[in-house]
This record gives sequence, structure tokens and C-alpha cells, in this order.
Amino acid sequence: MQSSDLGSREDGKIWHRKPSPATQQGVIVNIIHSATGYHSKTIHFLNMAFDSSGDALLSGDHQGNIYVFDLVGNRFKLVQRTMQACTALAFNLRRKTEFLVALADYSIKCFDTDTKELVSWMRGHESSVSSISIHGSGRYAITSSTDTAQLWDLDTFQRKRKLQVRQSVGIQKVFFLPLSNTILSCFKDNSIFAWEFDTLRCKFQLPSPVEGSSLSYKVFAVTRDGRVLAAGGKSNHLHLWCLESKQLLRIIQMPTKVRAVRHLEFLPDSFDGGSNQVLGVLSQDSIMRVINIRTCKLLFDVGSHEEGISLVAVSPNGRYIAAVMENGSLNIYSVQALTKEVNKPPPPLFKVIEESSKSKFDTSKLTVRVTPGISERPWQSKTGKIQTKMLKPQPDLSHEDKENELPDGLNKKRLRTLLKGFGEYPAKYRMFVWRSLLHLPENHLAFSSLLDKGTHSAFVHLQNEYPIKSRKLLRVLQRTLSALAHWSAIFGEMPYVPLLAFPFVKLFQNNQLICFEVVATVIVNWCQHWFEFFPNLPVNILGMVENILAHHDKELLQHFMSYNITSQVYAWPLLETMFSEVLTREEWLKMFDNIFSNHPSYFLMVVAAYIISSRAPLLHCNQKEDFEYFFHHRNNLDVGAVLKEAYHLMECTPADIHPRRMLEDFVPLTKGQYPVFNKYPKFIVDYQAQERERIRQDEIEYLRERQLVQEIEAKAAERRVEDETWYRKQELLQEAEEQRRKILLKEEEKLAEQRRRLAAVKRELKVKELQLLEAARRRFLKYQQDQREMELKRLDDEIARKASMREQETAATVQDVEVRQMELTAQRRLFEEKLLKEQESVAQEVKGELDASRAKADHEDLFLQRLVEIEQDGESNAKQVVEECLAKADQEHINTDWRTQVLRKQRSSDLDRDLRYRELAKHLRNNRMAESELFGAMKEEEARKWEELLEKQEQLAAEQAVAAALDANRKRFLEREMNDAVELAEKLQDEDSYFERLRDLRASQTRKSSESLMSPSKTQSQPGNVCLNDLPAGEASKHFSLDRGRQELESREQELLVEVRQLRRKVMSQARGKQAPPTDAQWNS
Repeated sequence: MQSSDLGSREDGKIWHRKPSPATQQGVIVNIIHSATGYHSKTIHFLNMAFDSSGDALLSGDHQGNIYVFDLVGNRFKLVQRTMQACTALAFNLRRKTEFLVALADYSIKCFDTDTKELVSWMRGHESSVSSISIHGSGRYAITSSTDTAQLWDLDTFQRKRKLQVRQSVGIQKVFFLPLSNTILSCFKDNSIFAWEFDTLRCKFQLPSPVEGSSLSYKVFAVTRDGRVLAAGGKSNHLHLWCLESKQLLRIIQMPTKVRAVRHLEFLPDSFDGGSNQVLGVLSQDSIMRVINIRTCKLLFDVGSHEEGISLVAVSPNGRYIAAVMENGSLNIYSVQALTKEVNKPPPPLFKVIEESSKSKFDTSKLTVRVTPGISERPWQSKTGKIQTKMLKPQPDLSHEDKENELPDGLNKKRLRTLLKGFGEYPAKYRMFVWRSLLHLPENHLAFSSLLDKGTHSAFVHLQNEYPIKSRKLLRVLQRTLSALAHWSAIFGEMPYVPLLAFPFVKLFQNNQLICFEVVATVIVNWCQHWFEFFPNLPVNILGMVENILAHHDKELLQHFMSYNITSQVYAWPLLETMFSEVLTREEWLKMFDNIFSNHPSYFLMVVAAYIISSRAPLLHCNQKEDFEYFFHHRNNLDVGAVLKEAYHLMECTPADIHPRRMLEDFVPLTKGQYPVFNKYPKFIVDYQAQERERIRQDEIEYLRERQLVQEIEAKAAERRVEDETWYRKQELLQEAEEQRRKILLKEEEKLAEQRRRLAAVKRELKVKELQLLEAARRRFLKYQQDQREMELKRLDDEIARKASMREQETAATVQDVEVRQMELTAQRRLFEEKLLKEQESVAQEVKGELDASRAKADHEDLFLQRLVEIEQDGESNAKQVVEECLAKADQEHINTDWRTQVLRKQRSSDLDRDLRYRELAKHLRNNRMAESELFGAMKEEEARKWEELLEKQEQLAAEQAVAAALDANRKRFLEREMNDAVELAEKLQDEDSYFERLRDLRASQTRKSSESLMSPSKTQSQPGNVCLNDLPAGEASKHFSLDRGRQELESREQELLVEVRQLRRKVMSQARGKQAPPTDAQWNS
């Protein structure tokens, strides 16, 4: 077997030496496609298709590579890389270089093999495309999947129609029938529909399969002429359907090895005219069996169990079979090498004619096949002369001419002239001539009424007596005989009526009306007086034949008599079978051309002529069996000579013994209704009918009783067989049990020995396993120890790194706190300096006031100075509050920055650290609460001091009210100045209650001052000057106690600030102690 590896080549030769398929089981070449690389592998072929000539093969693999193999030119070429697996392939019949490929993405693409370009891209399917069918014209294509079938125009590549089905009923296959405009659709519920392509209307539906058949159709194949459909599925049966008659022709049972059919393909033959007889059946065992569907014989096998086949394609010319093997390779077989029976030349013509007489098919087809015979050529060469010279109508016709006139413009006399010249009528016009000669009335209604009566009881079991293979022929024969029996009761009682009617039924099986009327006409005219001696044979007719034979050949008759051979032996077999047993089809047709063209007596002359013409072999027969065999089988006899002898006997036979004297002239059947046929002993027929009915009833009863007896006997026999089988099985079981016991004892001994050996081996293996486990455990422990040391080292490094980071952060925080503390100290010192400066300024102001009072300034300057003093005291107090608020804001800013840093570090910490920070935040809140309590205490102390100050100022105002010697103008001026001072104080307030107290204080001071101005002063010595020595000692002591209270307030404030700093240091130390991470902390991803 030659093997060709495509590899990475894009073109080249398929085989390198001339293949010899005859020596390689028909394989021309085995094609594989291997891919080289890191892992060498074989790329599997998936689909293939032949072109219309059958010399080019298109094939695709599961990687999307599509090749064209020229089997005549021994070349291959890579025409396309689709990069995805193909599910179906087909050539375009109109443009030979284009092909269609269905891909795994449910699309169909059209490529050109020469240019390798994409011609079109068709989409629309929602599932994998399983088949592509091209119309005979090449213009249209049908693509089918499990849920839909779509019709495409290959000129425009547009979708024309779409076949939708229910989801429960899937599609098996949709395809065009060859040589017709019919689309066949096959569904998963075994329904098959035929559609008219032009209108897409349903033409017909095939009937359901045979009842009781479980065959589910999966695969289909059609002959090249589109007449026969083969269907198969999950069974070893094949159904053959005739698409013309819409009937099931045959059921073929495959061998028992076949359980399911995967693919069907007809093998074409150049001599069968498209009616393929050879079918390839690929079964589930991956072997294709090629059978003849007519003879049901297995011709040859393709493939084997070792080299299984997954897909098959047959070339249209019948030369090649391409098969995708299960290993992914592609085999190409030569059909000529596989068998010589498929492509053998046709047999000689005369053999074909003999076989056609036994054929089951239409006789008109056989007539067409033998039309170019030798006997037809002179007919064609002379018909023109006869037509031009003799078919002209005569103006005056005699009585004889009127008798010779036939329907449809024929003339019996002219037909006889033609018959004498050529010996037979043209095969093409024979049926037409016969219908004219017999004057068939074609009574459709009368014949329908006869058929409506059903099958006659005499012919119900006709197939038992006459086993005919063709069901159609048997059915037509049964209907014709039933119609004859319903027409006349005698025909249901005559045993030889089926033999008489059979040749006519076989000839006219496609037209039952003509068949019945021809048989009825033959019985009425050429079977005259046959039934008068019923139930005996027509001895009168046989006597006529014997008289003719005695007159023309006494020696032969004497020979018959010497061996006791009567006319029932040498004449009756020819009469009852109408010569159908002793003549071939063509000879029989030629004989009845002459019989139908002459007087009914000519039929008896033909019988006598046949006997006389056969005198030589008959004279050599000396046994009755030899004579019977001679008249029941074909003989080497010239029919033309027999017919000439019959004509001679018609002319030379004396009138007294001539059958014309006893037989009437030809009488055709009447139109409208058939004539009454009663030329038989009616009482005998009726009696026989009654007796037959009685016998039939008795027979039915007997059959019923016999069936019961048979059933009882069968049951008894079955029981005996079952008992014997049971006893035999028991004996066999006992013997088998004894043998099994012995075997078990031996096996147990062997098993014990094996177990001992196995135990020793297991012990050794266990020791080795323990040693290996110990070594592995040690390695694992060492590895685990190393890993833990590395992990501890890594954790130590991490802890050290984190401790250093915490120390750095703590140092930075301490530095920040110290810087903040230094800033607070600086601010405090600055504040203290400001307070000292303010104290000095106040002292200077007091000294100035004292100087002014000693200088005894007028009351306006003193009062104004006092107002300035009050304003300056308020401003200094306001500045002090503002500075304190500013210090507090700075401290809060510092705390906020520190908390922000803590929160940033807190985000990068784990949950434990978050908890510690929450505790720190809690301490901070406590700290803030302590600070707020401290601030509240400071506020209370400040409020107390201010109250003391207000008391001292009230005392001072009381002392100053002594010099209230102002007039109304100065009073308004002072009130205006006082209002301006109050507005200025309101602008300096910063949401603190101190300013409210200050405003109230000033308002009350102003009110008291105005009252003091309104009341006369009793202690004033001089109106414009006040002397310090003039003041009482209590007032002086009040002025100096104000400075001492201020100093006490400052000392208290310093003590509170020290306590706040100590509290903050304590909170910071606690926070640092809690921030230290544990030694086993890790970062988790």
C-alpha cells in the first residue's frame, strides 16, 4: 500500500510510483497529513467531496486545511486555510473552480481553487451545518442543520427561503433529487416530504414505515435517476422506497453483525441508466458492505476492524471510493480492483430479453430498451410508403371493407398484410394495435364496480398456490381474477384461470382495466366452448385438435396413442397457459400478434402446428414424463415456422373437421356494461360453489381444531423440551459445579502459595517503604526546620526593622512634643513679658494719674484719664484672653497634627495596633476632658478675679464720682466717647463670656459714673484736681490690692500649666508603651 504524507507541502504528487490496487485490497493510495514540531501528530481529515467528473477530490481536515486531489493528473494542492474545522464540503457545479465549505462557526464560505480567494461568505445558521446539496443546474444550494434548512442562490449568494421546524422535530437531511426539480426533506420523526422547487409546495409525503418496525431513519441515499430512496438507521434493516409510486419496495436485512447504519452510498454504473443496483452500506463496525439491492447479495467489503472507516464518498463516474479512516488518514480505493461485477459490460441482447421476462419492473420500460432491434428497421423503412399509398380513405366501401375497419383509423386487412410481411407488429405500436383489434370498450364504471366487490374468496390465498416475488404483480393478478370471478362465477371455480390470465396480467400490469378487458375478450372469443363440460376439461376443443392432428400427421398421433398420450397431455398444457410456458416473451408477443389478427379457430391451429413442428423430438420420446416435460418447458423451436404451419393448416384442413365450423366469429365486449357470460353448466357451478363453501367452513373448523391441537401439542412439546432442558441444565450445572470446585481447590492452593510469596514481597516492600518514609520524614523535618529558622530570622529582621521604625517615630514624636513644648514656653514667656509690660504701663498710668491728681488737674482730665485707664485695662484683658485663646488654638493644632500622624501610622498597622490606637484615642479624649476641666477651672478663677476687679473698680468709680462737676456739654461729650469705647470693645470680642462681662461692667461703670456725676460730691476739696493724699486709706489699699490679685492669678495660671504639661507627658509615655508591637506579629496579604 502506497502512503503519501502531505506534511507542510502545499502541492506535489500524490503517489510516486504507479499504484497497483489489485494487490493492495483495492487501495490506490493512503494519504496522511502529519504536523512536525515539538510533538509530532497526525492531523485528521474530516470531510470530502468529488466534483461532477469524479476525477477531483476535495478534502478538509480539523485544522481548516482544504486540499484538492487530482486523481487523473496525480497532483494535490492546498487551496485554502480556514483556521477552523469544516463540517461539510461541496463543489459548485456551474463554476468548476469554486467550492462551498461549511465551518465550525455555523457559516458557509465559497472559495476559488485557482485564485485561493474568498468569493462569498454566507451566514444564517444557528447550529452546525451537516450537509450541502447542489441543484443539477448548479445555481442553487441547500444547506441543512438540525434545526433549519436554507436555500441559497449561488449567483448572488443570497438566501432565498428558509425551512423552519419545531424544536421537537429535528431535521435529518434536506437535499435535491437528481434529474428533477424536487426537494426531499427527511426529519427525525421518520417523516419524508417532497417539495416542488419552483413553488416550494409539498408534492407528497411518503407513508409511515411498516407497522411494528422500530427503524429510525438516520441516513439516506438516492439513485442517480431519482426513483429509488434508500433509508437506514439504528437497525440492520434497509428500506427501499419507490418515489414514483410512493410505496415501500423492499426491506433488506443486513447480516447480524450490523446493528446500525452510519452512511449509505449508491455506486453508479455506466450501463444501468441511472437506476443504480449497487449500494454501499457503512455500519457501526466501521466496515462498508457493498450489496446488490436486486439480488440481495453481498458483493464485497471495504475496510476492516483494524482499519475502520468513519466516512465514505463515491465518485460520480463510479471509479473511486474515498474513505476517511478512523486514524484520520484518507484512503482512495479503485472500484474496478475491488470487484469485476460492478463495471462488467452488459450481457448480449437476447439474454437481456430473457431476463426482462422475469423482471419485476414495468414492461413499457423493457419495450423501450429493445426498440432498436433488427425487426424494427424494415418497418421504419417501409411505413412511409404504406402510409402514403394505403391509408387514403376510399369513397365507396364494401361490406367486407367495413368489417375490416378498426377503431382509431386502422384497417384489419392492411394490418394482416403487414403481419404477413414482417411476422409481427412493431413493438412500439403493439399495444395500440391490440386494443384496436380487440375493440376494447374501456368500461371504467363497470370495471370499478367489479373492483369494489373486493377480493374473491377463491383467490384470497392465491400467493400460497402461486408464489410470485413481485407484490405488485401478485396484487394485480389477484384483482384481475377477482373481477373475472365477480363477472362470472365459473371463473372462481376453474383452477386454470390464473395460468390463462397470468401472461396478460404481466404484460398489462400498469393498466388493470385494459388487462381485465383483454383477458375477458380472450375468454369470450378464443376460449369458446371451454366451460361446457365443467368440471371436466374441454374435450370438444381437445377433440378438434386431435382431429386436425389425425388429418395432417397420423404418424405422430399414432405415436401418442402407442404410449397412451392423450390430448390432455400434448394439447391442454399449451391451451391453459396460452403458450406462456413454452415461449419466450418476444416469441409469445409475436404469436399473439397473429392470433389476435385471425379467426378464433387460428388459436387451435397454432396448437396443432406447434405439435406438428415438434414431431422430431416427440417421436423420440417414449415415456409420459418426457412428453409432460416437453409441453411444460421451452423448446428450441422457430415460432415463425410454427405460425406458417398454422396458416397452412388453416387453408388445408377440410371443412368438416375445421374448427371454424364449431367456433363463432370474433365478438367484442359491449360498451357500458360487460356481456353476461353463462356458457357453462350453472347447476354444477352452483353445486360446486355450495360444496366449496361447505368444505371451506369444514376446513376452517378443522383448521381451528387442528390449530388448537397443534397449540396443545406445541405446549406439551415445549414443556417436555423445557423439562429436558432443565434436567440437562441441572446435570451440566452439577458437572460444572464439580469442575469449579476442583478448579477452586487448585486455585486456592495456588492462591495460598501466591499469598505467601506476596506476603514476603509485601514485608520487603514494607521495610523499604518504612526506610524511604523515614528518610523522607528526616528530609522533611530538616527542610521544615530550615524553613522555620529562615522564617524566624525573617521575623527577627522584621521585628528589628519595625522596632527601629517605632523608635524613630517615637523619637520624632518626642522631638515634636519638645518643640511644641518649647514653643508653648516661648509663648508663655512672651505672654508673661506682655503682662509685665502691661503691668508696667498700668503702673506708669497709675503714677501718671497720681501725678495728675497731685497736680490737681481738673475733673475732666481726671475722668478722661480714668476712662482711658478703663479702656486700656479692657484692651489688656482682651489681649490676654486673645493670647490665651491663641495658645490654646496652637496647642489644639499640635494635638491635631499629632493625632493625624498617629492615624496615618494606624492605617498601616494591623487590627491589634488599631485597637491600641483606639485606646490611645480614648486616653487623648480623657486628656481633652481633663484639659477642658482645667480650662473651666481657669475660667472660674478668672471670673472670680474679674469680680474682685469689678468691685475694686466700683470702689475707684465711687472715689472718682467726688469730682463730678461737669456741665451738660461735657456730659454729652463723655457719653459719646463712652459709646465709641463700647463699640470698640464689641469688635474685639471672640465668642467669650469675658467680653460680655466686660461690656456689662463698662455699662454698669458708665451708669454709676453718670449717677456720680449727677450727685454732688461731698469730699471734693477742689473742683478740678484730686490729690492722692486726699484719698482715704481704704481706697488706696484697694488700688494696691488689685496688683496683688493679678500676681496671684498669674501664679495660679503657671501652676495649672505645669500640671497640664505633666499630664500630657504621662499620656504620651503610656501611648508609646502600648504602641510597641509584639514579637510574633506578621504582615498578612
